[in-house]
Amino acid sequence: MDGLLAKKLQAKGAILLEGPKWCGKTTTAEEIAASKIMLANPVAKANFQNLLEIDADEALSGETPMLIDEWQTVPKLWDAVRYTVDRRRKMGQFILTGSAVPDKDAEKERVHSGTGRFAWLMMRPMTLFESGESNGSVSLGNLFSAPPKILGKNELKLSDVAFLICRGGWPVAVGLPEEAALEQAFDYYDAVTQEDITKIDGVKRSSERVQRLMRAYARHQGTQASIKTLCDDLLKNDSAMFDDKTVISYLDVLRKIFVVEDMPAWNPNLRSKTAIRTADTRYFVDPSIATAALGLGPADLMDDLRTMGFFFETMCVRDLRVFAEALNGKVYHYRDKSGLECDTVVHLRNGQYGLIEIKLGGASLIEEGAKALNALSAQIDVARMKAPAFKMVLTAAGEYAFRRPEDGVYVVPVGCLKP
Repeated sequence: MDGLLAKKLQAKGAILLEGPKWCGKTTTAEEIAASKIMLANPVAKANFQNLLEIDADEALSGETPMLIDEWQTVPKLWDAVRYTVDRRRKMGQFILTGSAVPDKDAEKERVHSGTGRFAWLMMRPMTLFESGESNGSVSLGNLFSAPPKILGKNELKLSDVAFLICRGGWPVAVGLPEEAALEQAFDYYDAVTQEDITKIDGVKRSSERVQRLMRAYARHQGTQASIKTLCDDLLKNDSAMFDDKTVISYLDVLRKIFVVEDMPAWNPNLRSKTAIRTADTRYFVDPSIATAALGLGPADLMDDLRTMGFFFETMCVRDLRVFAEALNGKVYHYRDKSGLECDTVVHLRNGQYGLIEIKLGGASLIEEGAKALNALSAQIDVARMKAPAFKMVLTAAGEYAFRRPEDGVYVVPVGCLKP
């Protein structure tokens, strides 16, 4: 994010840095900002609002780049910044940080009015490479050049990965003693369900109901569960009646505060006419939110490896999203009605893409993942689009990263991966 932020400041007058609370947005922006206004402070917010009403030029006269934290709490600020950027005609003037998105109508107007003036960046919790658990011996970017061999030694055991899933990528948790580190995700979950879910728009929502919904969502992460499926799950597991409208409204709020981040479907050109499933796949922005919602710890995951596999997938998706954006790419999933699927597709701006299956490890699961990757690759119509740049099975366990000689599929433990 440091590199992306510096790059965007050279190209746009203002940067909007969004993402979940506690992921380090403000700290990251402070590293590069020359002045700052912290609107989370009630006194500073009141003074700034008054000054903005009286003299917007003076309110925005700090040294540039100027950081304005929790900008969305002052509705008139967006237009004031936009006007100032237009008038100054200089790059790198403002960094706006926020952990909530305005309502839909305001969001549409903001995107329209910000075109050409603002750049948007999404910041997520830390990847294993950023927090120091991955040694970075295998570069995702390098795999797009299809190296004939790779070599990396994995230093993470399966029990280490179970802990990292439950700890999450929250900067405050990194380096703490194990018990204190694990507590951070539970504190985040409590803050979301008891305060943030209401604070975003002032609408009173039941803390107990959002907790029940997040538990249901956690049970279906990594799937394309419908709203009806979530409602049925709630009725079965929590004896709670939720109608479709209520579930949709609660999920919309959780998206606005960056708690959930679903993954869109990939739509390649195929030789066959198989119908592609277009529903989004359900994910939390960090796997620790799911484990906290269900009250699980590392030992629980080690006792139920099937469940651990779903949470591990969420962690890998988090890291791949961060790495892909650093490479000017996005992450998608693929599933069709014949049952063929691919957990993640990293698609770059230049049209290159890589196919990735996510498995805990072991010879049989790696073989299963490679088989799925090869089956999908064989279906792609290379006369109408590029062939995949690489195929990879991303694992939790395994001593080494290597390239399979029989089919060229890379097998990479997550403890070796970097952008």
